[in-house]
Amino acid sequence: MNHLAFIPATKEQAKARIALTGPTGSGKTYTALVTGTGLGDRIALVDTEHGSAAKYADEFTFDTLPLTTFEPTALVEALAVAAHDGYDVMIVDSLSHFWSGTGGMLEQVDNAARRVGAGGSFAGWKEARPLERAMLDALLAYPGHLIVTMRTKTEYVVEADERGRKVPRKVGLKPEQREGIEYEFDIVGDLDHENTLVISKSRAKPLSGTVLHKPGAEFAEAVLGWLEAGKPAKSVPDYITAATAPDATYEDLRALYEEARRHNLLGAAVLDGEETRTLGELIVRHGTEAAKNRVGQDAGSRTGTG
Repeated sequence: MNHLAFIPATKEQAKARIALTGPTGSGKTYTALVTGTGLGDRIALVDTEHGSAAKYADEFTFDTLPLTTFEPTALVEALAVAAHDGYDVMIVDSLSHFWSGTGGMLEQVDNAARRVGAGGSFAGWKEARPLERAMLDALLAYPGHLIVTMRTKTEYVVEADERGRKVPRKVGLKPEQREGIEYEFDIVGDLDHENTLVISKSRAKPLSGTVLHKPGAEFAEAVLGWLEAGKPAKSVPDYITAATAPDATYEDLRALYEEARRHNLLGAAVLDGEETRTLGELIVRHGTEAAKNRVGQDAGSRTGTG
């Protein structure tokens, strides 16, 4: 029997999922910190740019985690720690390194292709793709606001200036990430060298097509206004509390799993003791334990020892 069922759609309060793209020098890090400061009080920043974000420490208050290798699993672990420590905002500066940097996806694919041997890059992608999917799921399920920056490849175009002279201008192209990565985010903003932000994609109608020169607190305020227009939603910590409740039954945990699945939170990175797991794995582990306990209690009651 088919158990699929449609339910009424409702708008729930959510957390920001923002991608800022632009060439080197366009102000991605600064704009991410300005926006993050407007979204929450405690900010965690994964720094892939040799500590460059620290130069803004006199203007913004944030904690940083410098990385020198960029395996997708390293970002998942960082997200789990940040979630456990309760950071309101997570900034990944930049996500491009987890694509093309040392240990990033392209290197993971090459290494997998060498291990597999036959099949070349196709076989490499087949083995490595789940790492990327797990990383993206953990990013998008982060319990706070999320801002990622992505570098764009640059090229020069020749344009006429106000005097009619032909002058070169550097422009940004698509992000250094996998094709279509921008569709994973609710808001995508493209920055140029004048620090002008153009919202190229937005699920928030009020922000669609917005152009902001040197974006400041007003951008974060507009994002928050859109996010908070809905009913309160259960957060990842709420699911963790419910999953680890001593009196949670197998039926409770099965329903919790389905609820988390509907909200696309099963891939959230969480700390389970010293281990990093997904929220889905955490719920399943406790559900399995609850099922074993129930079997033991039933057996005990039948033999009179329970």
